[in-house]
Amino acid sequence: MRAVTQKSFGGPEVLELTETGKPTPLGGEVLVRVHASGVNPVDLAVRSGAYPLLGEPPFGVGWDISGVVEEAGPGARFKAGDEVFGLPFFPRAATGYADYVAVPSRQVARKPATLDHVQAAAVPLAALTAWQGLVDAARLTEGQRVLIHRAAGGVGHFAVQIAKARGAHVTALTSAANRDFVRELGADEIIDYRTTDYTEEAKDIDVVFDSSSEGERALSVLKPGGTLVSIMEHGNTELAARIENEGRRFAGVSVEPDYTSLEAITALIDAGRIRPHVSATFPLAQAAKAHELVGSGRTRGKVVLTVA
Repeated sequence: MRAVTQKSFGGPEVLELTETGKPTPLGGEVLVRVHASGVNPVDLAVRSGAYPLLGEPPFGVGWDISGVVEEAGPGARFKAGDEVFGLPFFPRAATGYADYVAVPSRQVARKPATLDHVQAAAVPLAALTAWQGLVDAARLTEGQRVLIHRAAGGVGHFAVQIAKARGAHVTALTSAANRDFVRELGADEIIDYRTTDYTEEAKDIDVVFDSSSEGERALSVLKPGGTLVSIMEHGNTELAARIENEGRRFAGVSVEPDYTSLEAITALIDAGRIRPHVSATFPLAQAAKAHELVGSGRTRGKVVLTVA
Protein backbone atom coordinates (compact mmCIF):
# COMPACT_ATOMS: atom_id res chain seq x y z
CA MET A 1 0.00 0.00 0.00
CA ARG A 2 0.98 3.66 -0.30
CA ALA A 3 1.83 5.79 2.74
CA VAL A 4 3.32 9.25 3.18
CA THR A 5 6.36 9.07 5.47
CA GLN A 6 9.42 11.14 6.30
CA LYS A 7 13.01 10.24 7.14
CA SER A 8 14.03 13.61 8.61
CA PHE A 9 12.58 16.80 10.01
CA GLY A 10 12.20 19.70 7.60
CA GLY A 11 9.93 21.47 5.15
CA PRO A 12 7.18 19.91 3.04
CA GLU A 13 9.83 18.43 0.74
CA VAL A 14 10.72 15.76 3.35
CA LEU A 15 7.36 14.05 2.80
CA GLU A 16 7.72 10.95 0.63
CA LEU A 17 5.14 8.66 -0.93
CA THR A 18 6.38 5.16 -0.10
CA GLU A 19 5.23 1.56 -0.50
CA THR A 20 4.75 -0.47 2.66
CA GLY A 21 2.88 -3.52 3.91
CA LYS A 22 -0.85 -3.36 4.64
CA PRO A 23 -1.54 -3.59 8.40
CA THR A 24 -3.51 -6.45 9.93
CA PRO A 25 -6.23 -5.56 12.46
CA LEU A 26 -5.91 -7.07 15.93
CA GLY A 27 -8.72 -7.84 18.34
CA GLY A 28 -11.06 -4.86 18.68
CA GLU A 29 -9.52 -3.16 15.64
CA VAL A 30 -10.76 -2.45 12.14
CA LEU A 31 -8.76 -2.13 8.94
CA VAL A 32 -9.99 1.03 7.22
CA ARG A 33 -9.56 1.59 3.50
CA VAL A 34 -8.90 5.33 3.65
CA HIS A 35 -10.80 7.46 1.14
CA ALA A 36 -9.63 10.86 2.46
CA SER A 37 -7.34 12.25 5.14
CA GLY A 38 -7.49 15.70 6.72
CA VAL A 39 -4.44 17.94 7.01
CA ASN A 40 -4.01 19.85 10.28
CA PRO A 41 -1.48 22.43 11.53
CA VAL A 42 -0.20 19.88 14.06
CA ASP A 43 0.83 17.69 11.10
CA LEU A 44 3.11 20.50 9.92
CA ALA A 45 4.56 21.08 13.39
CA VAL A 46 5.36 17.38 13.77
CA ARG A 47 6.87 17.20 10.27
CA SER A 48 9.15 20.19 10.88
CA GLY A 49 10.28 19.10 14.35
CA ALA A 50 8.74 22.18 15.99
CA TYR A 51 6.48 19.80 17.93
CA PRO A 52 8.46 16.53 18.24
CA LEU A 53 5.42 14.52 19.23
CA LEU A 54 6.53 11.27 17.60
CA GLY A 55 10.23 11.39 18.47
CA GLU A 56 12.83 11.18 15.75
CA PRO A 57 11.95 10.17 12.18
CA PRO A 58 11.32 7.97 10.32
CA PHE A 59 7.56 7.95 10.85
CA GLY A 60 4.29 8.38 8.99
CA VAL A 61 2.23 11.53 9.31
CA GLY A 62 -1.46 12.39 9.53
CA TRP A 63 -4.39 11.47 11.80
CA ASP A 64 -7.79 12.48 10.38
CA ILE A 65 -9.31 9.70 8.29
CA SER A 66 -12.58 8.79 6.61
CA GLY A 67 -13.07 5.51 4.79
CA VAL A 68 -14.64 2.07 4.63
CA VAL A 69 -13.98 -0.87 6.93
CA GLU A 70 -12.34 -3.61 4.87
CA GLU A 71 -11.73 -6.09 7.66
CA ALA A 72 -12.79 -6.29 11.30
CA GLY A 73 -10.79 -7.99 14.04
CA PRO A 74 -12.47 -10.10 16.74
CA GLY A 75 -14.74 -8.02 18.98
CA ALA A 76 -14.62 -4.86 16.82
CA ARG A 77 -17.58 -2.46 16.86
CA PHE A 78 -17.92 -2.41 13.07
CA LYS A 79 -18.08 -4.86 10.20
CA ALA A 80 -16.70 -4.89 6.66
CA GLY A 81 -18.45 -2.32 4.48
CA ASP A 82 -19.22 0.18 7.27
CA GLU A 83 -18.28 3.79 6.55
CA VAL A 84 -16.33 5.31 9.44
CA PHE A 85 -14.28 8.38 10.33
CA GLY A 86 -12.08 9.34 13.25
CA LEU A 87 -8.84 10.45 14.85
CA PRO A 88 -6.90 7.23 15.47
CA PHE A 89 -4.12 7.00 18.05
CA PHE A 90 -3.55 10.74 18.56
CA PRO A 91 -1.08 11.83 19.91
CA ARG A 92 0.78 8.69 18.88
CA ALA A 93 1.56 7.88 15.25
CA ALA A 94 -1.35 6.80 13.06
CA THR A 95 0.12 7.30 9.55
CA GLY A 96 -3.22 8.64 8.40
CA TYR A 97 -1.89 9.69 4.99
CA ALA A 98 -2.12 6.15 3.67
CA ASP A 99 -4.28 3.70 1.75
CA TYR A 100 -5.04 1.68 4.89
CA VAL A 101 -5.03 2.26 8.63
CA ALA A 102 -5.64 -0.35 11.34
CA VAL A 103 -7.36 1.41 14.25
CA PRO A 104 -9.11 0.50 17.51
CA SER A 105 -12.80 0.46 16.64
CA ARG A 106 -13.66 2.63 19.65
CA GLN A 107 -11.56 5.45 18.16
CA VAL A 108 -13.78 5.82 15.09
CA ALA A 109 -17.48 6.50 14.59
CA ARG A 110 -19.94 5.92 11.79
CA LYS A 111 -19.46 8.56 9.09
CA PRO A 112 -22.14 11.29 8.95
CA ALA A 113 -24.71 10.27 6.36
CA THR A 114 -24.89 13.80 4.93
CA LEU A 115 -21.16 14.07 4.23
CA ASP A 116 -18.94 12.46 1.62
CA HIS A 117 -15.55 11.11 2.66
CA VAL A 118 -13.66 14.29 1.79
CA GLN A 119 -15.94 16.39 3.97
CA ALA A 120 -15.92 13.79 6.76
CA ALA A 121 -12.10 13.69 6.82
CA ALA A 122 -12.13 17.42 7.60
CA VAL A 123 -14.02 16.86 10.84
CA PRO A 124 -12.36 14.70 13.53
CA LEU A 125 -9.33 16.51 14.97
CA ALA A 126 -10.65 20.05 14.53
CA ALA A 127 -14.23 19.39 15.61
CA LEU A 128 -13.17 17.23 18.56
CA THR A 129 -10.78 19.97 19.70
CA ALA A 130 -13.61 22.50 19.65
CA TRP A 131 -16.07 20.11 21.29
CA GLN A 132 -13.71 18.98 24.05
CA GLY A 133 -12.84 22.61 24.77
CA LEU A 134 -16.30 24.17 24.70
CA VAL A 135 -18.57 21.32 25.80
CA ASP A 136 -16.42 19.08 27.99
CA ALA A 137 -14.00 21.59 29.53
CA ALA A 138 -15.96 24.87 29.57
CA ARG A 139 -19.37 23.20 30.00
CA LEU A 140 -20.87 25.81 27.70
CA THR A 141 -24.57 26.49 28.25
CA GLU A 142 -27.31 28.42 26.48
CA GLY A 143 -27.10 32.18 26.75
CA GLN A 144 -23.41 32.37 27.62
CA ARG A 145 -21.10 34.72 25.75
CA VAL A 146 -18.15 33.14 23.91
CA LEU A 147 -15.12 34.75 22.27
CA ILE A 148 -13.45 32.60 19.59
CA HIS A 149 -9.98 33.27 18.20
CA ARG A 150 -9.12 32.39 14.58
CA ALA A 151 -12.79 31.87 13.87
CA ALA A 152 -12.31 31.08 10.16
CA GLY A 153 -9.67 28.41 10.73
CA GLY A 154 -9.93 24.65 10.96
CA VAL A 155 -10.74 24.48 14.67
CA GLY A 156 -12.28 27.95 14.84
CA HIS A 157 -14.96 27.41 12.21
CA PHE A 158 -16.17 24.35 14.13
CA ALA A 159 -15.99 26.22 17.43
CA VAL A 160 -18.31 28.94 16.11
CA GLN A 161 -20.86 26.38 14.94
CA ILE A 162 -20.70 24.24 18.07
CA ALA A 163 -21.11 27.30 20.30
CA LYS A 164 -24.15 28.40 18.30
CA ALA A 165 -25.61 24.90 18.48
CA ARG A 166 -25.28 25.15 22.27
CA GLY A 167 -27.23 28.42 22.26
CA ALA A 168 -24.31 30.73 23.00
CA HIS A 169 -23.74 34.32 21.84
CA VAL A 170 -20.59 34.21 19.70
CA THR A 171 -18.03 36.95 19.20
CA ALA A 172 -15.58 35.90 16.49
CA LEU A 173 -12.07 37.21 15.87
CA THR A 174 -11.07 37.06 12.22
CA SER A 175 -9.85 39.22 9.34
CA ALA A 176 -12.08 41.47 7.25
CA ALA A 177 -11.68 39.06 4.32
CA ASN A 178 -13.36 36.31 6.34
CA ARG A 179 -16.16 38.44 7.82
CA ASP A 180 -18.93 37.11 5.57
CA PHE A 181 -17.72 33.52 5.93
CA VAL A 182 -17.75 33.69 9.73
CA ARG A 183 -21.11 35.45 9.73
CA GLU A 184 -22.55 32.57 7.70
CA LEU A 185 -21.22 30.16 10.34
CA GLY A 186 -23.46 31.92 12.86
CA ALA A 187 -21.24 34.47 14.61
CA ASP A 188 -23.24 37.22 16.31
CA GLU A 189 -20.42 39.76 16.49
CA ILE A 190 -17.22 39.93 14.46
CA ILE A 191 -14.04 41.78 15.39
CA ASP A 192 -11.28 42.37 12.85
CA TYR A 193 -8.21 41.48 14.88
CA ARG A 194 -5.95 43.28 12.40
CA THR A 195 -7.52 46.70 12.96
CA THR A 196 -9.17 46.44 16.37
CA ASP A 197 -7.93 45.59 19.86
CA TYR A 198 -10.48 43.00 20.91
CA THR A 199 -9.75 43.63 24.60
CA GLU A 200 -11.33 47.07 24.18
CA GLU A 201 -14.40 45.76 22.36
CA ALA A 202 -15.27 42.48 24.09
CA LYS A 203 -16.44 42.54 27.71
CA ASP A 204 -18.13 40.20 30.18
CA ILE A 205 -17.22 37.06 28.25
CA ASP A 206 -18.09 33.73 29.87
CA VAL A 207 -15.74 31.58 27.74
CA VAL A 208 -12.70 32.50 25.66
CA PHE A 209 -11.69 29.80 23.19
CA ASP A 210 -8.02 30.59 22.59
CA SER A 211 -6.07 29.04 19.74
CA SER A 212 -3.56 31.93 19.49
CA SER A 213 -1.60 31.82 22.78
CA GLU A 214 -3.46 34.94 23.92
CA GLY A 215 -3.90 33.80 27.52
CA GLU A 216 -2.61 36.91 29.27
CA ARG A 217 -4.61 39.33 27.13
CA ALA A 218 -7.73 37.19 27.07
CA LEU A 219 -7.90 37.41 30.85
CA SER A 220 -9.01 41.03 30.61
CA VAL A 221 -12.25 40.20 28.76
CA LEU A 222 -13.34 37.30 30.98
CA LYS A 223 -15.99 37.99 33.59
CA PRO A 224 -15.36 36.73 37.15
CA GLY A 225 -15.82 32.97 37.14
CA GLY A 226 -15.34 32.82 33.36
CA THR A 227 -13.27 30.15 31.64
CA LEU A 228 -10.24 30.43 29.37
CA VAL A 229 -9.99 27.38 27.13
CA SER A 230 -6.50 27.12 25.64
CA ILE A 231 -5.50 24.60 22.99
CA MET A 232 -2.02 26.10 22.56
CA GLU A 233 -0.91 26.49 26.18
CA HIS A 234 -2.53 23.47 27.79
CA GLY A 235 0.68 22.74 29.72
CA ASN A 236 1.30 26.33 30.91
CA THR A 237 1.04 25.97 34.69
CA GLU A 238 2.07 29.59 35.30
CA LEU A 239 -0.76 30.89 33.13
CA ALA A 240 -3.19 28.52 34.80
CA ALA A 241 -2.16 29.76 38.26
CA ARG A 242 -2.43 33.39 37.19
CA ILE A 243 -5.95 32.90 35.84
CA GLU A 244 -7.10 30.96 38.88
CA ASN A 245 -5.70 33.69 41.15
CA GLU A 246 -7.76 36.25 39.23
CA GLY A 247 -10.97 34.39 40.00
CA ARG A 248 -11.31 32.79 36.56
CA ARG A 249 -10.94 29.19 35.43
CA PHE A 250 -8.27 27.76 33.13
CA ALA A 251 -8.96 24.71 30.93
CA GLY A 252 -6.05 23.41 28.90
CA VAL A 253 -7.18 21.08 26.13
CA SER A 254 -5.16 18.51 24.21
CA VAL A 255 -7.46 16.66 21.84
CA GLU A 256 -7.90 12.90 22.12
CA PRO A 257 -9.83 10.22 20.22
CA ASP A 258 -13.42 10.00 21.50
CA TYR A 259 -16.08 8.16 19.54
CA THR A 260 -18.94 9.30 21.78
CA SER A 261 -18.17 12.95 21.09
CA LEU A 262 -17.81 12.16 17.40
CA GLU A 263 -21.28 10.65 17.50
CA ALA A 264 -22.66 13.81 19.11
CA ILE A 265 -20.94 15.91 16.44
CA THR A 266 -22.31 13.59 13.75
CA ALA A 267 -25.85 14.13 15.04
CA LEU A 268 -25.42 17.91 14.70
CA ILE A 269 -23.93 17.52 11.22
CA ASP A 270 -26.76 15.32 10.00
CA ALA A 271 -29.26 17.76 11.54
CA GLY A 272 -27.72 20.56 9.46
CA ARG A 273 -26.35 22.51 12.43
CA ILE A 274 -22.64 21.96 11.74
CA ARG A 275 -20.92 21.83 8.37
CA PRO A 276 -17.22 21.38 7.62
CA HIS A 277 -15.69 23.78 5.12
CA VAL A 278 -13.07 22.25 2.80
CA SER A 279 -11.08 24.96 1.07
CA ALA A 280 -8.87 22.68 -1.06
CA THR A 281 -8.12 19.05 -1.85
CA PHE A 282 -4.94 17.36 -3.08
CA PRO A 283 -4.20 13.77 -4.12
CA LEU A 284 -2.15 11.72 -1.66
CA ALA A 285 0.97 12.08 -3.81
CA GLN A 286 0.79 15.87 -3.36
CA ALA A 287 0.84 15.89 0.44
CA ALA A 288 3.75 18.33 0.34
CA LYS A 289 1.66 20.85 -1.60
CA ALA A 290 -1.14 20.47 0.92
CA HIS A 291 1.32 21.24 3.71
CA GLU A 292 2.53 24.30 1.84
CA LEU A 293 -1.01 25.63 1.57
CA VAL A 294 -1.88 24.99 5.22
CA GLY A 295 1.42 26.56 6.23
CA SER A 296 0.58 29.74 4.34
CA GLY A 297 -2.08 30.55 6.94
CA ARG A 298 -4.45 31.72 4.21
CA THR A 299 -6.95 28.88 4.21
CA ARG A 300 -10.51 28.83 5.48
CA GLY A 301 -11.63 25.69 7.22
CA LYS A 302 -9.69 22.60 6.21
CA VAL A 303 -7.45 21.09 3.52
CA VAL A 304 -7.97 17.41 2.69
CA LEU A 305 -6.00 14.70 0.87
CA THR A 306 -7.97 12.40 -1.43
CA VAL A 307 -6.72 8.85 -1.10
CA ALA A 308 -9.00 6.18 -2.57
